[in-house]
Amino acid sequence: MPRTRRTTTQRGPAAPRLFNREQSWIEFNERVLSEALDTRNPLLERAKFLAICSTNMDEFFMIRVAGLREQRRVGVQTTSPDGLSPSEQLSAIRTAVLSQLAVQRECWLTDINPALRAQGICVLDYPELSTTQRAAIDQYYFDQIQPVLTPLAFDASHPFPLISNLSLNLAVVIGSDGEERFVRVKVPAVLPRLIPVVLDAAQVPSGLSPAQCVGWVWIEQVIAANLHNLFPAETVLAVHAFRITRNADFEIEDDEADDLLAAIEENIRQRRFGTVVRIAVQHDMPASLRVLLLNNLHLESDDLYEIRGQLGLSALMSLLKIDRPELKDATLSARIPTPLRDMQIPGQLWNTLRQRDVVMHHPYDSFQPVIDFIDTAATDPDVLAIKQTLYRVGNNSPIVHALVRARELDKQVTVLVELKARFDEENNITWARALERAGVHVVYGVPNLKTHAKMALVIRREGSVLRRYVHLGTGNYNAGTARIYTDIGLMTSNEAITADVANVFNYLTGYAKHADFKALLVAPVNMRLRLMALIEREVDHAEAGRSANIVFKSNSFVDPAIIEQLYRASNAGVHIDLIIRGMCCLIPGVPGMSANIRIRSIVGRFLEHSRVFWFGNAGAPEVYIGSADLMERNLDRRVETLFPINDPDIRAWIGNEFLGAYLADTQRARLLQYDGTWKRATESDVSLQRDCQEFFARLATME
Repeated sequence: MPRTRRTTTQRGPAAPRLFNREQSWIEFNERVLSEALDTRNPLLERAKFLAICSTNMDEFFMIRVAGLREQRRVGVQTTSPDGLSPSEQLSAIRTAVLSQLAVQRECWLTDINPALRAQGICVLDYPELSTTQRAAIDQYYFDQIQPVLTPLAFDASHPFPLISNLSLNLAVVIGSDGEERFVRVKVPAVLPRLIPVVLDAAQVPSGLSPAQCVGWVWIEQVIAANLHNLFPAETVLAVHAFRITRNADFEIEDDEADDLLAAIEENIRQRRFGTVVRIAVQHDMPASLRVLLLNNLHLESDDLYEIRGQLGLSALMSLLKIDRPELKDATLSARIPTPLRDMQIPGQLWNTLRQRDVVMHHPYDSFQPVIDFIDTAATDPDVLAIKQTLYRVGNNSPIVHALVRARELDKQVTVLVELKARFDEENNITWARALERAGVHVVYGVPNLKTHAKMALVIRREGSVLRRYVHLGTGNYNAGTARIYTDIGLMTSNEAITADVANVFNYLTGYAKHADFKALLVAPVNMRLRLMALIEREVDHAEAGRSANIVFKSNSFVDPAIIEQLYRASNAGVHIDLIIRGMCCLIPGVPGMSANIRIRSIVGRFLEHSRVFWFGNAGAPEVYIGSADLMERNLDRRVETLFPINDPDIRAWIGNEFLGAYLADTQRARLLQYDGTWKRATESDVSLQRDCQEFFARLATME
């Protein structure tokens, strides 16, 4: 696969100290794409990675590219730490994206799709259908599709139609009496993109029964083949698919929004029709149609992306619904941590947490104990109050249902719902209203700060005292994503931690601002300063000749100040390992700057989502876990928490088994080089090869 970033190997005084953030993101998506190319992955999982790659790219254009285009429009010249102007970054992005799209389409058209067909899973093109199949599909068109279609003309009396974000459309040219006219037909998003079709006997591979085989055809091809029925008095001269991406990065100033809920709802409506930032067209669309679309969407030629094959491969995610377990990853049997296996016994949960902290590593540990934590609190007559943050909770949330139950049982329930969780706003509005209807006190956080911290606080009367219990985590209270994201959660009754959590909630719900947190690192209050102080302590250890080590695991690492602090630590002799799934702007392995820094990325079956900050502290490790990535937005413009791991056994597990597995991975890990390329970690000795995700899954099944 062609590399998307080339950095000079000459490192003189003017050499950049940071990789470009946008190029780093594109390389992350390239690592996702490489999972689709990797034949070690089951076939349907490879199709899934193609879908994820496509969805990722949509979001990248909606947010990052949209922001750069706006900077270019207002005349910003230099914005990136590596000195590139918005125009230069947009040019580099286009080159890299075109290369990635070519690999993606080649992977689908010549690799995965033929391999699926060999397994009796046939995604067909309309011209491939037999006469019998076409008759059935055309009848489906008349019954289910044509009634939903609305052709929109464009001429002197009809303005160019308004086209919604990420919609798939057909540019249709019709004619009669020698006159050609343009019509736009939107492919209905309410209908499935892939329409089921019964395979003919000749399409069933040998060795498979018809019952094992399934087929589909693309809906846009079915519509295109039947447009003569939509325009019976016209001749359909040409049909070409196109798809647009709009700016979805709308910021809301809290102090200007009298009603935040209403402002967010308006934001969602605006997102559908923000400024167009990209148009994707099929490779055979003629120049005349391209010019018409570009002119009316107010785009330049560089905003057009020519694609071979179908547009928007995110639809391939639906293939995972096929019941072919041999073509998917093996089912993970999540375990219940031993201390939590008696949670159904009344009072046992609280007894356990008074005696010890409990850590959970999802998805290898079941998310059910987290649900049970809230459910148990909801029904316990001695629990007086529950407070919780909700960022992304998913559909039909058992956590929300438990909170409603708690209110019905007359508990005091306070929930902070983050309405500005990007692309989850609509879902969160629904839950916020449901909670309010149940009598829950719903708040929306601190003005001008997004609340990203993951916290649940339970206040329980025990005799003559009130005791607090908390759950803190790196991931959302979402039972669905907890099965596919790797996250760490902690349950504890530690007084310093629970007191700090209570103070954070008071900060979120009122004006009780605290600056003196005893246990937690809280952004934007003290997290940045404390992290930098902990890094500096490792520098002091190294300069004094003591052992000095740092291991950070984060989704992204782009914060310039923390990067510079790690450069200083590296030069002082601190050994630094970074496990960064996505964007990383730090340049490793450069003599005199970062010679002691190694960076790896793990992209695999599960989305690596946990954040861990491990400081060696001369043999007395200090460990923090939490919700914050190493980004300016997380450290300065969000409410985030990092919590300490006080239990020595859990701390040892974090350092030895957890981080140790990631640092020993030779199957999924890619290592970032000083020139910006990523190389796979390798191990020729089969006995030493390790896939950290498989390692954790195997451990879960052994208990």
